[in-house]
Amino acid sequence: MPPASAASPAAASGVAAEAARRRTFAVISHPDAGKSTLTEALALHARVIGEAGAVHGKSGRRGTISDWMEMEQARGISVTSAALQFEYQGHVINLLDTPGHADFSEDTYRVLAAVDCAVMLLDAAKGLEPQTLKLFDVCRHRGVPVVTFVNKWDRPGMHALDLVDELDQRIGLTATPLNWPVGEAGTFHGLLNRDDETMTTFERAPGGARIAEEQVLSAAEAKERHADAWGTALDEASLLDTLDTETFLAGTSTPMLFGAAVVNVGVRQLLDALVALAPPPNARPDVDGTPRPVDAPFSGLVFKVQAGMDKAHRDRLAFVRVCSGRFERGAVVTHAATGRPFATKYARTMLGRERETIDIAYPGDIVGLVNANALTVGDTLHAEGSPVAFPPMPSFAPEHFVTARTTDTSKAKQFRRGIEQLAEEGVVQILTSNRRGDGAPILAAVGPLQFEVATARLGQEFGVPVALDSLPYGLARRTDAAGVPVLNAEAGVEVAERRDGALLALFPDKWRLASVQRRHPDVALEPLVAGAD
Repeated sequence: MPPASAASPAAASGVAAEAARRRTFAVISHPDAGKSTLTEALALHARVIGEAGAVHGKSGRRGTISDWMEMEQARGISVTSAALQFEYQGHVINLLDTPGHADFSEDTYRVLAAVDCAVMLLDAAKGLEPQTLKLFDVCRHRGVPVVTFVNKWDRPGMHALDLVDELDQRIGLTATPLNWPVGEAGTFHGLLNRDDETMTTFERAPGGARIAEEQVLSAAEAKERHADAWGTALDEASLLDTLDTETFLAGTSTPMLFGAAVVNVGVRQLLDALVALAPPPNARPDVDGTPRPVDAPFSGLVFKVQAGMDKAHRDRLAFVRVCSGRFERGAVVTHAATGRPFATKYARTMLGRERETIDIAYPGDIVGLVNANALTVGDTLHAEGSPVAFPPMPSFAPEHFVTARTTDTSKAKQFRRGIEQLAEEGVVQILTSNRRGDGAPILAAVGPLQFEVATARLGQEFGVPVALDSLPYGLARRTDAAGVPVLNAEAGVEVAERRDGALLALFPDKWRLASVQRRHPDVALEPLVAGAD
């Protein structure tokens, strides 16, 4: 086989054609807006599963394929990201379900580095919620265009026009609805299709386990059956902007659709819109800002590392977004951070926790590399002889701090190994401090639920009982070696080192920080990334 860097024009053309078939997007939302339910419904409409599962257990319904951790299944929330790949209408769909809880916004940020579009889910009754606002900002910061799906329209909620106004007034995003509800939230009759002014009605399956049957009515039939509601829908829709592809891709407008994922209403329309509107993979800037074309030799970005998905094998999976070229299982590629070769013998596609061997992948695809112990979040892989490095993933500013120790001293070795693995996966940030030693590392997190995930996994995967002790810190700033002795001499301040070598000064609150800054203006105290900043 010739080296990847010597790909023929025909091969490059084939890569470009395959990339054009890909649609890679994430589903993001405030907690409990129905994100995992929508993910399941999309897979159902693509015919890759026969029956939709339930996030909250219902009699006779299995759980969702994307929520596989015991904590997720028990609480009905997503705390990990999951990747699903399937074909639909001649396109290859790579769908990433992200953590819904605000405590895992850092994981969501990483997923957004691997997609070309996002589906923002709004709860019809709640509209723009705090996490929704933050995620819109992150999408805008990363240049990810957003399609908005208003969910739970089968229940009482806000008026549709109020939702449109809220998007415009609170975040400056112009909604361009592709369809419009006939009937207010909770009295839903169907959808007005704005392109041809027909109406789609839905016959819902019991419990929403199967695809809802659809019927398309002409305007005359819709008026006859739903005179008042149909007339209102036409009047409201006439007030709204129509789709503008240019502003959508620029992130200043959002195509909007309505439905109810739990009963599979409006989901096909969303999937069709994503195929038609979501951008295919395109040239991705490297660390120097130079775009790497999709038909360049193979390159990929590690955006997530996850262990414990397969209890039978205790393996570790690296999620890699193919950025350019053709990935071939068994090829030896280069790990950009070390320059060392990396074998890709065990490569998988994912449908939740279920896996299948994959031999070939193209830009936009998500490949799971098994037993990828050398890889960490943010790493770049590339074809031999065609070096590239993509920008590293930023670490968010932690706001919660604890020390961790095992209550069983005979498990010290397993404890250290587990802590190292959690750090490499990015489950929590691990800090070491001279005050505490290696036996009591500091766990730093955006939200306290991350600590629950960490302790649960240490117990389940490593058999290590863990005790956590809270620390009186609430914010961190980056410092340098010169500032360490000065800061460590300050009462209530502690300097600790992160795995990447960064030195973080920990403070109880912003007032203590301000006091130290006034007395030591020359000491480096730089803010860390927080949200989209």
